[in-house]
Amino acid sequence: MPELSPRRRLLVLAICCMSLLIVSLDTTALNVALPSMQQELDAPTSGLQWTIDAYTLVLASLLMLAGSTGDRVGRKKVFMAGLVVFSIGSLLCSLAPSLDALVAFRMVQAVGGSMLNPVAMSIITNTFTDPRERARAIGVWGAVVGISMAAGPLVGGLLVESVGWRSIFWVNLPVGLAALLLTLRFVPDSRAPKARRPDPVGQLLVIALFGSLTYAIIEAPDSGTGSILPFVLIAAAALAGLLRYEPRRDEPLIDLRFFHSVPFSGATVIAISAFASLGGFLFLSTLYLQNVRGLTALHAGLWMLPMAVPMFLCAPLSGRLVGSRGPRLPLVIAGIAMTVSAVLFAAFDAETSDVTLFVGYVLFGVGFGFVNAPITNTAVSGMPRAQAGVAAAVASTSRQLGQTLGVAVVGALLASGVAGPSYRSRFVAASVPGWWVLVACGAAVLVLGVVTSGRWARGTAERTAERLQSAEVREAAGVVA
Repeated sequence: MPELSPRRRLLVLAICCMSLLIVSLDTTALNVALPSMQQELDAPTSGLQWTIDAYTLVLASLLMLAGSTGDRVGRKKVFMAGLVVFSIGSLLCSLAPSLDALVAFRMVQAVGGSMLNPVAMSIITNTFTDPRERARAIGVWGAVVGISMAAGPLVGGLLVESVGWRSIFWVNLPVGLAALLLTLRFVPDSRAPKARRPDPVGQLLVIALFGSLTYAIIEAPDSGTGSILPFVLIAAAALAGLLRYEPRRDEPLIDLRFFHSVPFSGATVIAISAFASLGGFLFLSTLYLQNVRGLTALHAGLWMLPMAVPMFLCAPLSGRLVGSRGPRLPLVIAGIAMTVSAVLFAAFDAETSDVTLFVGYVLFGVGFGFVNAPITNTAVSGMPRAQAGVAAAVASTSRQLGQTLGVAVVGALLASGVAGPSYRSRFVAASVPGWWVLVACGAAVLVLGVVTSGRWARGTAERTAERLQSAEVREAAGVVA
């Protein structure tokens, strides 16, 4: 890809951030709309989980395929296709006549979404080649998540109150169209020097692993152990198949060599933990504010501002810290803040007091604001640029898988505790196990942030990058010969 002027690079960054905005805005606005959807569609708690997890599950399953496809056929083409499919899926969601149809259309939306974020991150990585510029660009990318967190609950709440929950999907249409036209005009195409071959077996194993595991978790409270055991076994078999099959391929869907790098492996687990915490936090908070406190969707959105504003403010600061001092400090701040926030809810019933509820939201917003930039930067830094799409896709997959598992686990624990009458009176006590899960997630971010950013860990990243680069050189020499 030719070197672009500074102004053109910033324009490419802005266009890529537009795709992140509609994906993130859709998620946060949807959470505020869950109680309204529950009433209109007569959905149980598991139904609400599926409206979120059907999207994140498909997204997690297809992200690596989308990243490698972008590297192979051209990132601009895949990015534009993603904008079209995501916009069509959003329109279908707004017209869904039932819960089953909504879940199906959310999966269509996710097919398009899978072609957006990892490919956009790959475009950014190949546009901003200087490490410091790239870290700042990733900080801006993370700030967009904060913008969506701030705007999503308010926009969603206002739309739900004035028009209805279906209107939250309409927001994606004009933004998606604008991003499509701008991409066509201003974003240069790029691809990896050597095309990667598809890996259909690996893709099917990933879908089987993620799908069966999520189904088993969500349906456990209603179906019982006997009914979900086959899906647990399918998940275990799919995982074993991936670990055995992928290393034998020359161009696997998941390049397990990446995980020889301790920082990369740590970033993957941190992403799962942090986004599991986000998914569970939003799920519990939304249901509590509207179904227990009786707030309207708009008022619930206003209550989430103490979480959204620090997230927005801290994301670019985190990007600058990563660029100047490395990932350790942002990850330590994130781990401490997220852990303390979850402890307030798990051990001190923070939601029962306005003051502690406010503090808990602020702390979580600070923590999550600091966590995104070091995850992305660690995942793509040091990797050969030719595999930037795959590396970014693994990081994005980890995020979506984490959010899927967070909603599934926390929702299952909540459903087990509030089964039967007296939903309101039992909610706070029933949510305690879920909050302790989020405590563990925050602690994982803290511990792994310290362990994976040390000198020894950085050494493994350098050795992994050298081996990958040497392998690329050998493969290229073989092709030329």
